[in-house]
Parts: sequence; structure tokens; C-alpha cells
Amino acid sequence: MKKFIPILLCAAVIGFAVPMQALADEHEISAHSAIVLCADTGDVLYEKNADERMLIASITKIMTAIVVLENSELDRQIVIKPEWSATEGSSMYAQPGEAYSVHELLTGMMLASGNDAACALSCSLYGDELSFAVRMNEKAKLLGMDNSSFRNPHGLDEPEHYSTARDMAVLTAYCMENECFKSIVSMNSAVIKDAEYYNHNRLLREYDGCVGVKTGYTMAAGRTLVSCAERNGMRLICVTLNAPDDWNDHKYLLDKAFSEYRIASYTPDIFKVTLDVTSSVFKTADAVPENDIRLLIKADDEVEVRVDAPRILFAGGIAGEKVGQLSVFVNGSLAAQENLVYTEDVPQDKAQRLAPAERLKRILDTVIGPYYVIGENK
Repeated sequence: MKKFIPILLCAAVIGFAVPMQALADEHEISAHSAIVLCADTGDVLYEKNADERMLIASITKIMTAIVVLENSELDRQIVIKPEWSATEGSSMYAQPGEAYSVHELLTGMMLASGNDAACALSCSLYGDELSFAVRMNEKAKLLGMDNSSFRNPHGLDEPEHYSTARDMAVLTAYCMENECFKSIVSMNSAVIKDAEYYNHNRLLREYDGCVGVKTGYTMAAGRTLVSCAERNGMRLICVTLNAPDDWNDHKYLLDKAFSEYRIASYTPDIFKVTLDVTSSVFKTADAVPENDIRLLIKADDEVEVRVDAPRILFAGGIAGEKVGQLSVFVNGSLAAQENLVYTEDVPQDKAQRLAPAERLKRILDTVIGPYYVIGENK
């Protein structure tokens, strides 16, 4: 026999495919391609042509930055060569013959969109742009960016240099976990060798909670923009490609997502379960989920939390050992699962000796089946 007590958490895991279609109906998005991604859970909150391969212009530098950060020391000095400073397009105006640290060049690249900085970083690290692009593509493959191809570190147009809104969102979510990357792209301005650089990303100044990340533009690619915003413990990534009205696209999409969804974070102690124990110095033992549970939720969805564990536990368990499983169901569908583990050791009481009939009964009770223990409203 099973014990089953449902609860409501006023929360839900969501897939944004259906509700976000309503966004398109309510507001015309100027971008040819766009996506909103919850970085905390991986849920896609909105998408429009998100897998179409497109030119991406200077948001390429997001990949350039993370490859450099993961393969070079920040204080390494780079002496600027004339050919690097002569790179066409946007520039931080690094002077030939002058030495810059990797951190200074990363800052100039991400704030002022310096193509000269991108060339200096890539060529000083791997010899030339194409060799650096090999590392960019290797990183893309590791991140599952299956619709991306990089040919240079700055994003100037090339036929085989492209990505998608989805791939760039995945990349950015990964990069924002790097503290140095995040600190650079969140700067409004920076002074490098007496020159002041202002971040091209207006959303840092115009949108509450914006923490980065990069703008881009070429005639062929149009306006490209990647933004990241954080509110109430939720981190969203928005990407638009070929978007004439990109600033307003981002503000609208981010506002809509923040207004309708939030992150619910449940720590293990919230779902602590007390189970009966036999042959132990303790009569009961506590078990909790092995990890925190984080869900993207919406107020009107129904959530059930079920704890699946034996009726009676035998002594001898140790802290951290699996004893059962916790499952979270949203509107009847499985949304998350975590192992249930002992919170502390459950030592055996050697003085207790069960009669054979009682031991058999306990074993049968355990084998007959699990029962569901449901927590309280959270």
C-alpha cells in the first residue's frame, strides 16, 4: 500500500514554446532571429528563427574573450604590431610598439569593440587569426554549438563565419559563469593608458538589471546584440540577429520574461523526510535531496513533490548514502529528480536482536513497495 499526499507549490517548470508565441502576437520583434534563454535552467523562453545560420558581426568577440581567458594569463604583456592596429572596423586605437596586458586588451575589445585588440590577443596567443579560429571552433564543439563556424576573432564578414541565436545564447550563458568575463562586460567605462573607453552596450545604462554583454554591426550582418540581465535571482540571456530595433527588442523580451516567470530555489532541508529505522540506536533517520532544486516557475501551474523511499530502513546507513528518490511533477509531468540521502550515520544497535518472524515481516514490508511522502506548501 502506498501513501500519497499531493501538495501545491504555486510553482512550475515551464517550456516557453507555447506562451512565448503569445509574445510574437502581442509585439512585433524587429529581429530576423532571436532567443531568450534562462541561464539558470536552460529553458528557452522565446525563439524566432533561432537555429538559422547568420552573420554575427562583433558578438563574435564573446567567443574570442572566453578562449583567451581560458588559455592566457591576464597580466601577460603584448606589444602591438602595426598590422594589428591597422585592422579595419571599430578600434580601441592600440598604438604600435606599445605594450598592453591581456586584461587591458580584453577590456578594449569588449567595451570599444576593438578589432585591433581582437587581432592582438588572437595572434599573440596562437600566431595568426586562422589558428586562433581553430580553437574557437573547438570550444564551440565542446559547448554543443553545432550551427556555428568561426573564421576570425573580430567578426568581420566571411562566408564561413556564422552562428545562430541559440548557439550564441548557449555560449553567453557559459561565459557569464566566468567571473573575469562578467566583470569586464558589465563595465560602463574603463580607463586604459589615459584613454577612456565607454561600453557600446546602452542597456547597461538603460535597463535595470543588465550586466552585459556585447553589441555588433556590419552592413551585411545588420545590428546584432547579446544582453544578459539579472533580477530576483534569475539570469536571462537575450540574443537578436539582424535587428533594426534591437534595444527595444531586448527591453520588451526581457521585461515580458521577468514579469511572467521566476526562479524557485529549494534547498535540501525544505524537503527533509523522517523515516522509521529498525535495529538502530535511533528509531528514525532523516533524509534530504542530494542537491538544491532550481525551477523556472509560473504562478498558476500545479506542482507535486513525491518522495519515494522504503517503508522501514535497516540500520547501518551512512551520511550521504542514497536511501530513496525525490521527484517533482509539474501539471502531472516529471520535471526534476534528486536522490534522497541520509543526513547522518545510522549506526546499528547490536543489543537489538529481532526474532526471525519479525525480521521477515520487516523485510517484506520493505520489499512490498515504496511509499510517497509529500512535503508542505512552500
